[in-house]
Amino acid sequence: MSILETPTGLAPKSVSALRRLRLVSTPEAISFLLLLGCSVLKRTTDFDAVPVMGMVHGVLFIMYVLFWADAWNRVRWPFGRAALIFVLAVLPTGGFFADKVLRREEEAGVIAARARKEQDSRRVDAEKP
Repeated sequence: MSILETPTGLAPKSVSALRRLRLVSTPEAISFLLLLGCSVLKRTTDFDAVPVMGMVHGVLFIMYVLFWADAWNRVRWPFGRAALIFVLAVLPTGGFFADKVLRREEEAGVIAARARKEQDSRRVDAEKP
């Protein structure tokens, strides 16, 4: 499996971990871009919002790292895929790409879970006299 392939058959807690990571990836990317903009404004004008945006971005980045570690533990990504998802958090617009990759993986997990549930219900219905 390459680092861009999506695993199927995820447990519900794995899908929840992916959803949490995905939901924090976009705000983290936006806060990073705003922080970069604030740092440019600090150097060129009297506007200094770097301390506030730095704190906001720092909290979101810590949340991203915690949710990334949880998702890696639950989904059991190979090292290359886990490293890719982590590196995307360090790049200014990487969170947007992480959201896209994680959304695809989350949807595949939900579809696989629904298929398993439907298959189980059909098996129970077939066993009934």
